[in-house]
Amino acid sequence: MAEGWFRRAVGGTGLWLRDLLRALLVAVLLALFVRVWVLQVFEIPTASMEPALLRGDHVLVNRFIFGLGASDAPDWLPMRPPERGDVVVFRFPPDPSRNYVKRALGLPGDVVEIVDKELRLEGEPLDEAAYATHIDPRVYKRSLFLHDGYRKRDNFGPVVVPPRHYFVLGDNRDDSYDSRFWGQVSRRLLKGRVLLVLWSLEPRSPAPPLPQGVAPDGGLPPREGPPPVGPPPVPPPPAALDSPPPDPPPTLVQDLRQRIRWLRILRPVR
Repeated sequence: MAEGWFRRAVGGTGLWLRDLLRALLVAVLLALFVRVWVLQVFEIPTASMEPALLRGDHVLVNRFIFGLGASDAPDWLPMRPPERGDVVVFRFPPDPSRNYVKRALGLPGDVVEIVDKELRLEGEPLDEAAYATHIDPRVYKRSLFLHDGYRKRDNFGPVVVPPRHYFVLGDNRDDSYDSRFWGQVSRRLLKGRVLLVLWSLEPRSPAPPLPQGVAPDGGLPPREGPPPVGPPPVPPPPAALDSPPPDPPPTLVQDLRQRIRWLRILRPVR
């Protein structure tokens, strides 16, 4: 009798464990499907899309909307080709292992030109007052003696956007490395459209300095050569013997409460 009870107990445990593993497998597969084909979260690492997106924003991206058959999708499916003004995430054309986020402004067949920081499509100025910003009042003219980072930043083109490609720009025009410097984005590299900011954290420190020879996000040339010569730094004064001890570092909860940008949570991106 005891032996029969033991066998029933072991058999019941085996069935329960099998059902649990099956449920976990289904959950994992569903999560992977959603992440790859429907929704995914990306972190914004630079200031190239300010003020729409800040460094430290975590955005929710619709990966379903630009599906392979979006151009011919029936009306009842939430799919469509990219439209002018969409904030899109894509694989960086020179290095597809990296993700970039910019605003799609030039559509296939458009003639794109930038004249003294003014974006023109088919020769007509595009009204960008709702999103574009310029932090540098200087305007660099067309000159063969200027570095590409300066010359193409403020005056570019005209160029014709090829079929199935998109001309993308950062909203922070004077600090964005975009289609002005490395060309258009192929449709196959698009990952999705940014829907909203899920949450946002104030970065702990400014963006780290770039290594020698690497252009910053704005495409401007890095400083080259030895650092400027100046007086040696003045050492800090010695601490007084009776000075109070330094404040203890904040706890994880305190750090998060100080860094969270509460007003940006669930903020739509347009």
